[in-house]
Amino acid sequence: MSDQGDMTLRYIALLIAGLSVLTCKTWAAVDVNMEDRVDVSLKGQAEISCIYTLQEPAKMIVWFTKSPGRDQSRRRIYYYDDQNEIIDEGSEYAGRINITHFYDPQNKRGSALLIINNVQLSDQKEFICTVHDVSADIGEGHTRLQIFNSPSLPVIEGLHTGISVTVEEPSKVAHCKVDDGYPRPNITWYKDRFPLQQSDGEVKISESETTKANGLLTVESDLYIKAQRTDKDAIFYCEVKYFVPSGVRMTESNEINIIVHYPTTEVTAYVSPPDRLIKEGDTVEIRCEGNGNPQPVFTFTHKGEELDYADNEMLRLENVTRSASGMYLCQSFDFDSGSVSEDSANITVHYLDQIVVTPKETVLSQGEDLTLTCNALSSLPTLTAWYKDGTRLVERHVLELHNASYDTAGLYMCEVTVPSLTELREQKSVQISVRGKPKITEEIAVGPVNKADRSVNLTCYAEGYPFPTITWTLSDKRTGQPVPVPEAENQRTDTGILSMISVRTTSELTAKCSAANELGTEDVSRKIEAFARVATTITQATSTKGTRLTVPPKQQHTGGGSGVIIAIIIICLLLIAILGSVLYFLYKKGKLPCGRSGKQDFTKEKASKDDIVMEMKSGKSEEAVLLQGVNGDKKSPTE
Repeated sequence: MSDQGDMTLRYIALLIAGLSVLTCKTWAAVDVNMEDRVDVSLKGQAEISCIYTLQEPAKMIVWFTKSPGRDQSRRRIYYYDDQNEIIDEGSEYAGRINITHFYDPQNKRGSALLIINNVQLSDQKEFICTVHDVSADIGEGHTRLQIFNSPSLPVIEGLHTGISVTVEEPSKVAHCKVDDGYPRPNITWYKDRFPLQQSDGEVKISESETTKANGLLTVESDLYIKAQRTDKDAIFYCEVKYFVPSGVRMTESNEINIIVHYPTTEVTAYVSPPDRLIKEGDTVEIRCEGNGNPQPVFTFTHKGEELDYADNEMLRLENVTRSASGMYLCQSFDFDSGSVSEDSANITVHYLDQIVVTPKETVLSQGEDLTLTCNALSSLPTLTAWYKDGTRLVERHVLELHNASYDTAGLYMCEVTVPSLTELREQKSVQISVRGKPKITEEIAVGPVNKADRSVNLTCYAEGYPFPTITWTLSDKRTGQPVPVPEAENQRTDTGILSMISVRTTSELTAKCSAANELGTEDVSRKIEAFARVATTITQATSTKGTRLTVPPKQQHTGGGSGVIIAIIIICLLLIAILGSVLYFLYKKGKLPCGRSGKQDFTKEKASKDDIVMEMKSGKSEEAVLLQGVNGDKKSPTE
């Protein structure tokens, strides 16, 4: 065999020997499986599993930790073999960890489960599990523990002073803050639902992060923008994304608007309230509004004169007159831009002057004609109407009166209205008198009877001009003698005199009413019937020391009342007759003592002359019967 062949055989032999050694080593090594990372919430419970494959249970299991950073040294926290189990007392996990072991002979698989209670931020490190078999072979696995804490809700605050569109560089508009997050939360700014990104000259975002004493993080973010006019209606908010064991979550802050300052380029002037006719006496407001923010300084001018009583954006005109009509100029001056803008509003103050009636109060002769005119100056079309006694006569400014009579006389009223502005309304009256001798329009009127004093009211009305004087005379119809006339009450009307007297009707009278003026006299008479009162009074007494019985008068009734009264009177008379008979019988028998014969008196004192009285009255007559008995001197009517 050649040298080359020998070298080939030697190489193959060495390769086979090397493979044999490597295969034995692999079979002898311990296979350990662990998760790369375990996520857990702060103050929660973490479970880290260490799974190994061996023909028999592990001889020894040791747990270590290794902190991140330059220090890569391991720190043992737990030791276990078939005789001992040790949790290192000096470690930070003493009292916080538990480890359970399990081995499945059928599958040749074992496990060690590390449980960490009350997880802290300091537990975020690498955990190492080493497994030893009986042959002193070692296998190990690594798991990194990740801690999470959900942050507080984000708090947003806008800039209260506002920003100006005239500033060249981006201005700060809002601040967003989120507390107690871990790992670091991320803040994203939104404008009208669209995320904002850093851009030169338009948007700037500045963030800061603070680690608190407990290891949790506070993240703050400031938003800067170059403002535009449209930003006054935009909404801004910040969104926070943070990590949790199950993934990523998101929360949003409240929405805010920002204050944007921009110059006024256009001014609008308007009248408040709009679309309303203005009349004298009204209050009018003229408002001026610019399209900038804040509102600029305004000045108002009327007929070339600046009005110093305007309240910047509003000019208030109270109790306006027609002189307030015209154009009002509103001007603005913007201090930031130095620009001037203006607009105007025009108002018309409508009016209705007082009515002029011609002729004024007039006296006509009977049969004469008259034309009345009524005019009132107004800024709007008017409607004129004439009235008398509440009745509309004509709807025009001229009223023609023909063939004047007493019916023509009276108070005429002219009314002028503005249909388009009903508050404008004027009225004026004119008295028209018709010259003539007195005329009593009707006979003397008799009012209802006053039963208390048996009086009636008599009224007499006479027309005429000059206004007549009314005179009353009264006379007794039976005797013809004059009767005193009470004072009359006179009342002047539009066309005459109304006179009234109050007369007691104890007897039948004749009343006469006379009306006279310089042109003549007219009389009218009337008979007045008498009125009598109905009443009944009964009084009975035996002596001044005895008892007295008084029956009050009965109220007068209509219909059957008189019959009842007559029946009562008859019964009373019968009772008196019976009483007299009894007394006479006793006197004859000597049973009744007599004062004059020396016998003992039945009463110690004389009876009154009015011991028994009965008064009877009817509607038109009066009767009275008086019965007296004084110690038996006078007999009763029955005797």
